Amino acid sequence: MNKLANELGTEKISKLLIKQAVPATIGILVMSLNMIVDTIFVGQWIGVLAIAAITVVLPIAFLISSIGMGIGIGGSSIISRALGAGNTKKAFLTFGNQICLTVILAIIFVVLGNLFSVPILNLFGAKGAILPIASEYFNVIIYGVPFLAFAMMGNPVIRAEGKPKFAMYAMMVPSVINIVLDIIFIKYFDWGIWGAGLATSFAYASCGLYILYFFLSSKSELKIIPKNFNLDFTIVREIVELGGVSVVRQGAVSVLMIVLNYSLFTYGGEISISIFGIVNRIMMFAYSPVLGVSQGFLPVAGFNIGAKNNKRVKETIKKSIWFGSILGTIIFIIVLIFKEEIISVFTNDITLLRETPNATLIAFLAAPIVTMQLIGSAYFQAAGKAMPALFLTLLKQGIFLIPLAIFYLNIME
Repeated sequence: MNKLANELGTEKISKLLIKQAVPATIGILVMSLNMIVDTIFVGQWIGVLAIAAITVVLPIAFLISSIGMGIGIGGSSIISRALGAGNTKKAFLTFGNQICLTVILAIIFVVLGNLFSVPILNLFGAKGAILPIASEYFNVIIYGVPFLAFAMMGNPVIRAEGKPKFAMYAMMVPSVINIVLDIIFIKYFDWGIWGAGLATSFAYASCGLYILYFFLSSKSELKIIPKNFNLDFTIVREIVELGGVSVVRQGAVSVLMIVLNYSLFTYGGEISISIFGIVNRIMMFAYSPVLGVSQGFLPVAGFNIGAKNNKRVKETIKKSIWFGSILGTIIFIIVLIFKEEIISVFTNDITLLRETPNATLIAFLAAPIVTMQLIGSAYFQAAGKAMPALFLTLLKQGIFLIPLAIFYLNIME
């Protein structure tokens, strides 16, 4: 723990942010590239409706796995501050509670997903010809979601330990596996959307197992100790309060997906959902560097908040926003110049090639300033202030974005 204190508590902030953000960026980049390649393979080898099916299903899987992500981010905030204050006992207890919560909740949601798969898919916009394809895909990947939830829980904890490279590897391993299995299952075995789902499920499992291997090995300073699985009400409440921000954020995104997918199908049919699916994949990939900065910000800010070093906390905030804003501007310029070329990678469909570039450009208009919102919410999570973080999350997704989407789609009717 002394090495961790020397790094996060004394090393130059810009160097620390780069050390934390670069591996996080690479990990998110590879994971996003995996989703893009998945969409390309599905679009080129199965068809446009398969893109729409994946667009409907993935928000459901991410909503379930966001339980793990919320527990991971909430717990890692506690762990970072506990390590900064030298309280290793609390850090170990928090980690054990995270594992217990993730396993219990992930299993519950998977059971519910199996029992009510068709109503859930309908709710998320699987209408018409999309439903049978989406059902086939969903019924396979649902079994990989518990592994994904565990991975999403463990990843921020690994970063809280000050080991961002291992967190990066945990995101890269499943991406490579998914791409390879996609080629084998879809192209060579001709298993269609079922094969795409099986490849994704195996990839989720590999990610979860890699995270488990890390915590069982000597590489981790946090150990899996069964007695720490006994839930401590105070710790659980703090995890839920802080992690709930991430769950609410993903929940708001999922509600947005319901609104958009339903409206897009009503006013534009399956093609509109496919267009939105492509734009979404591009945004996931392109925003990887910005998200990497916000992920790198969390352990640095959390440790120094715990150590009560306010000067370093302020410097971390300023430099994170500065780095992220520069990256966001570069991303916008690239999309502006190469939007047609980017879309042509996904599909040869004439309608998609005509309609998607402008939609992509509009979606990226806020790229230069998106870091401010991400760092603002991340700061309050790192500081253990759940309500301001929750308010910032709801302000963007729930209070503005969803009502504006409903309003715009209604006036376009």
